[in-house]
Amino acid sequence: MIQVFKLTIKDAELALEACKKKSAEIGVPMDIAITDESGNLLIFQRMDGAVLGSVQVAIDKAYTSAIFGVATGDEGKVAQPGQPDYGANTLCGGRVVIIAGGVPILHKNVVLGAIGCSSGTPDQDTMVAQAGVDAVVKTLT
Repeated sequence: MIQVFKLTIKDAELALEACKKKSAEIGVPMDIAITDESGNLLIFQRMDGAVLGSVQVAIDKAYTSAIFGVATGDEGKVAQPGQPDYGANTLCGGRVVIIAGGVPILHKNVVLGAIGCSSGTPDQDTMVAQAGVDAVVKTLT
């Protein structure tokens, strides 16, 4: 029998709490979005003080990581002029984000969902998203 893993709302809540904890540790309030494997939003929170203009960016970072199965920072590297994914940021009605801060939730090479964070630097956004991913992945067996 093949075991199928799906991201649950409980998983999303666990990830959200881990993201908020990391965000507080680094002192940067975040917009945090968590999606399922198809990029559909499961949970979102804009922390007090997070950048209002980054709400959709966080959602689209999670969307991008889920549908491509890669971190948005990695996608950004191959979406530059002369690279194989040049122009990717124009796909899906412009929802594809090539700025770091979106991280897929992978288990056994299968995309379960993704986390997108925005409001800090790309490195800060990635650090917060990765904390959420790590919290979920360590619960999977």
